[in-house]
Amino acid sequence: MEGSGDPGDPGDPAARWKRHIVRQLRQRDRTQKALFLELVPAYNRLLEKAELLARFSEKLQPEPNDVTPSVHQGPWEKESDQGLSPAALRVKWQEEAEALRLVCGEMAYQVVEKNKTLSTLKSQLEERQSRLAALQARVEQLEEARAKEAGQVHARCALNEEQRAAYEALRARVGHQEAALRGLEEEACDLLERLVQQKARAAAERNLRNERRERAKQARVSQELKKAAKRTVSISESPDTLGDGIREEAETLVLAPRPGSLESEAGEKWKRPFRSASATSLTVSRCVDVVKGLLDFKKRRGHSIGGVPEQRYQSIPVCVTARLPTQAQDVLDAHLSEVSAVRFGPNSSLLATGGADRLILLWNVVGGRLKANQTLEGAGGSITSVDFDPSGSQLLAATYNKAAQLWKVGEAQSKETLSGHTDKVTAAKFKLTRHQAVTGSRDRTVKEWDLCRVYCSRTINVLSYCNDVVCGDHVIISGHNDQKIRFWDSRGPHCTQVIPVQGRVTSLSLSHDQLHLLSCSRDDTLKVIDLRVSNIRQVFRADGFKCGSDWTKAVFSPDRSYALAGSWDGALYIWDVDTGKLESSLRGPHSAAINAVAWCYSGSHVVSVDQARKVVLWH
Repeated sequence: MEGSGDPGDPGDPAARWKRHIVRQLRQRDRTQKALFLELVPAYNRLLEKAELLARFSEKLQPEPNDVTPSVHQGPWEKESDQGLSPAALRVKWQEEAEALRLVCGEMAYQVVEKNKTLSTLKSQLEERQSRLAALQARVEQLEEARAKEAGQVHARCALNEEQRAAYEALRARVGHQEAALRGLEEEACDLLERLVQQKARAAAERNLRNERRERAKQARVSQELKKAAKRTVSISESPDTLGDGIREEAETLVLAPRPGSLESEAGEKWKRPFRSASATSLTVSRCVDVVKGLLDFKKRRGHSIGGVPEQRYQSIPVCVTARLPTQAQDVLDAHLSEVSAVRFGPNSSLLATGGADRLILLWNVVGGRLKANQTLEGAGGSITSVDFDPSGSQLLAATYNKAAQLWKVGEAQSKETLSGHTDKVTAAKFKLTRHQAVTGSRDRTVKEWDLCRVYCSRTINVLSYCNDVVCGDHVIISGHNDQKIRFWDSRGPHCTQVIPVQGRVTSLSLSHDQLHLLSCSRDDTLKVIDLRVSNIRQVFRADGFKCGSDWTKAVFSPDRSYALAGSWDGALYIWDVDTGKLESSLRGPHSAAINAVAWCYSGSHVVSVDQARKVVLWH
C-alpha cells in the first residue's frame, strides 16, 4: 500500500514520532521519579519500623503471673524510655504507630494529589507540544511564502528598473518632441500673423477701391441729378417718366446726403414750377420706400471657409424714427408652457416665438393683430433662442438638446441639426450672411458653423458659461456667467478684448451701425458700450426693474434711440439712450416675468413674451 514502510526504517515518519514519544515518556519518568526518590524509601522504612514494633510489642506483653521484668533497654529504645512500664511503652508505641499511620495517609493523599497534578501538567504539556508542532508547521509555511514573496519582489524590482529606464527614455523623447512642437507652433503663429496681415492689406486695398468706385458713382449720379434738376418737366409728361425722375432724386438723397434735413430738401425740390401736381404729395416715407425698392442689393463679402463666395446682405435703414409703444394691441396664450424667445423677420411682418414646449410658432402681423402662420417642429429640447437670417428665408434656434436646429421658412420640418456641444445651447445667431452662424453653450464653448457644409469650422473655449452671442463684420461678442463680455476676431484665434460688468450677463444686442452694444445683467441694470472706445457709455436703472432669469433679453430700438427690457413683475421699461433717463414703463397683460422682447425693424411694433405662455403685441 502506498505510503506504508518498514517501522524500523529510521527515515520512516512513523518511526520518528514513535521515538519522539518514547523520549518524552522517559523524560517524564525521570522528572516524576526524581520527585519521589526520597519519599518512597522513607515510606518503606516507616512501614518496616511499624511491623518491627508490632512484633516486639507482642513479645513483650506480660503474662498475668509474671513478675515485672527487669528493665532492659534494647538497641531501638531511647534513653528517655528507660524506666517506663511495658504498658506505658505499648501505649506510647501505639500512639507513635497511629501518628505514623496518619503521616502515611497524608503522604498517600499527597501522592494522589501529586499524581493528579502530574496528569494535568502532562495534558498541558501535550497540548503545548501539539501547539508547538502546529506553530512550527505554520512557521515553515510562512518561511516558504516569504521566500516566494521575496522572489516576486526581486522580479518586480527588476521589472520596475526596466520600466523606469523606458520611462526616462520616453520622457527624453517627449521633451524633444515638445521642443519641436513649440517650434512648429511658433512658426505657425508667425505664418498666421503674416497671413492675417496680408489679408488685412488686401482688405484695405479692396475697401479703398470700393470707396473710390462709390465716390465716382456718387459724383456721376450727382451730375446726372444736376442735369435732371435743370430740365423742365411739363404737366403733360407721362407718369412713368416722372416716376423715373423721382427715383433718381430719391436715390441721390440716400447715396449723397447733404447738410440739412431730408424733408426740407424734398420740399424745396417739389416747390419748383412746372412740376406735376402728384409730385407735391411725395413724403419722406415714400422716398424711403422707393429707395428700399431700388437699393435691395447684395454686396460681395469675401469667401467662406470652403472657398465658395458667399453673399452678405446689406441692411437697409428703413426706420427713420422708432415709435414708442403705448398700449397692448393683441394678447395670446400662444404656447403650451413658458415662452423664452421672440424675433422679428427682416420684413417686420413675420414673427417667430419659441418656448419650453419645443415648438417654434410663426406669426404674421396683420392690422395690429397676430395671425398664426406656421408651426415648426423637430426641436429636440426647449427653445432658448431664435434668429432669422438676413434674407428672412431661414430660421435658426438654440435648444436644450445640446444642438441648434435650422429651418427653411415655409417648411415644417427641421432642415439641418448643428450638433457638437456637450451641454445646453443658449444662443444661436446668424452672421451677416445666411451661410454662417455662431452658437454659444453652457459647455463653455462658442462655435462657428459653415451652414453650406453643415460642420463646425471653429471652436472657441471659454472659462465660463455663455449666455448670449452677437456678430458683427469681423467680430463675435459673447456674454458670460462670470460677469464678462468677450470679443473674438473671426480672422484670429484669440480673444481680443474683455469688458467686465457687474452681474451675470443675460443678453446682448448690437446696434445696426455696429457701434454700440447693449448688455443686460443680473445686477438689474442695462449697459450701453461704445465699441469705438470700448467703454461703458450709459448704465440704465429703474425703481421696480429687476431681471427675472438668467436668459432675460433686452434690445435696442431699430434707430438705436431707445433700450427696451422686461422686468420680473411683467412690466416693460424703455430708456432713452442719449439722455439715460427712463422714457416710460408699461404695465398690462403680463402677470409673470418677461423673458424676451423684440422691436420690429420698421420701428412700429414691439412684442414681449413671458413665463406664463403669453405673447403680447404692443403698438
